[in-house]
Amino acid sequence: MRAVVVHGAGDLRVEERPDPVAGPGEVLVAMEWGGVCGSDVAYWRNGSSGTAVLRDPLVLGHEVAGRVAALGPGVSGWAPGTPVTVHPATATAESVLPDRLAGRTNLHSHVRYFGSAAFHPHTDGGFSELRAVPAAQLRRLPDGVSTEQGALAEPLAVAMHAVRRAGVVRGRDVVVNGAGPIGCLVVAAAKHAGAATVTAADVSGTSLAVAKELGADRTLNVAAGDTLPQDSELVFEASGAPAALGGVLRATARGGTLVQVGNLPGAAAPAALGDLVTREITWVGAYRFVEEISDALDALRDGLDVSDVVTHRFGIEDAGAALAAAAGPESSKVLIRLAQG
Repeated sequence: MRAVVVHGAGDLRVEERPDPVAGPGEVLVAMEWGGVCGSDVAYWRNGSSGTAVLRDPLVLGHEVAGRVAALGPGVSGWAPGTPVTVHPATATAESVLPDRLAGRTNLHSHVRYFGSAAFHPHTDGGFSELRAVPAAQLRRLPDGVSTEQGALAEPLAVAMHAVRRAGVVRGRDVVVNGAGPIGCLVVAAAKHAGAATVTAADVSGTSLAVAKELGADRTLNVAAGDTLPQDSELVFEASGAPAALGGVLRATARGGTLVQVGNLPGAAAPAALGDLVTREITWVGAYRFVEEISDALDALRDGLDVSDVVTHRFGIEDAGAALAAAAGPESSKVLIRLAQG
């Protein structure tokens, strides 16, 4: 089978690997679609993503969907051909949540994640024609939801988790700063949750056009001189740019809520944070998701259409071009067709 493997900074290969076999408790999945995430781009560009550093070659990809191909020993309840996506996280045996975090499984201290070098040996992802997946990590796609849509369930789940972290959204005016793929999906998720209006801000006209397609009522191009609306009761910061934080905090209303969904750098970075105190802003982090991937699938089944977040599609043989497109300014979500043939 073919797999998309990063060997180091700037070294991405589509290489032949032996077909995997489903072991006990596993299901062999014939992958069909994969979405490129910022972490995939980071491994390719830098040989690392955050604090996770490549020590061995790594199969990329955690936004994937395909069809059941075969069952491993001890697995039942999955028919060959069933369309599925994957919850990419599983806690390791040594990770135990304290009672105060009951149910918040995204906060386990030791989690293996598809396509991650956080631990050694690394955890290969799903950018391959076949992947043996623990059955507990599979999620069946509802009737009417294609595998291409299924590959969007994971990033949509990230967005839905961020919206859930905000508390009550219905009837409220929302601002989303940063209209990359996650920011655009936050726009869609906020509208799906009943937000009265959603304003999206970014420095890219291309990104703002995608946000508009996903439901933004108003778009602001900061690079063109637009400014964030003031006294915004509920703000989502999806750019992950420390330089944006001062302006975003200033735009948040006194006593308002700011949900940080964009990944901030792990190293020191200058940021103007004074308004966090003087305006008594509630600043909430949103990290990955718990079981919102099931909510995302239900929303897709019920008609939430986020297909406009996809701007590029490539075959697996052109995976290098796919990552380059994802890293460029003229793309939103980039998909790779992983299926054999």
